Amino acid sequence: MTPEPESKERAVEVAEAQRRRRRVARWRMVLWLLVAWAVAAYLLVPWIWKVYFRHHRAFADVQRVTHTADGHPGDPLNIGLVGTEAQIIRAMTAAGWYPADPITFRSSVRIVADSVFRRPDDEAPVSALYLFGRKQDLAFEQPVGDSPRQRHHVRFWRSEEQESGRPLWLGAATFDERVGLSYTTGEVTHHIGPDVDAERNRIANELEKADWAQEVYWIDGFHHRLEGRNGGGDPWRTDGRLAVVVLKDRSDVPKQDKR
Repeated sequence: MTPEPESKERAVEVAEAQRRRRRVARWRMVLWLLVAWAVAAYLLVPWIWKVYFRHHRAFADVQRVTHTADGHPGDPLNIGLVGTEAQIIRAMTAAGWYPADPITFRSSVRIVADSVFRRPDDEAPVSALYLFGRKQDLAFEQPVGDSPRQRHHVRFWRSEEQESGRPLWLGAATFDERVGLSYTTGEVTHHIGPDVDAERNRIANELEKADWAQEVYWIDGFHHRLEGRNGGGDPWRTDGRLAVVVLKDRSDVPKQDKR
């Protein structure tokens, strides 16, 4: 028997309803997977690492190296600046560096979107690393190309030490090669290049070219360990030297530079 027209229409409606339900079910599954990944990467795994490092202090107490919030060794220190906060900001911006935004959910989404669509972002956020029991006091970056996937960046912490009445700031300068997932937590992060000395030298040279360096001196043997991995699992290597740039006082800055 030939099916009635109404039966055909009904069958089409049922099939369409089933397809819609399957689409909804797939999107729900994708959403739940995203939620599960976010919970694991940003809550569960960092908590597990905190517990791990609490019982493995030898790993957490790496000398001359920053650390992440969950206790991983971070990027190595490789640059020092002597000057006030205002002088550092002026010197770094004069040398072509941009202050980096603090990292938030909104800025994290933005940097992912800018990386995917290759949109430049001169003030893309940097993640928090810790030294002296606190996250960085200042952070700067130089974008490369037309997206924030690659960039030069540096974090600075003000130390308790002073030189000629001005504070010494210690910094960790690295080059972000690409955006990806952390090898240790699964979070979205930048993966750094291994040659941290090149980034140290870059900053020292650029501050000299910008006429903000009063003096540059080097501390040999600052690092006893000449290689390691940061919190994202990326390898780094160094010759062990720390570059220290003594910035010019405001009175030393040429008049045309004062704004």
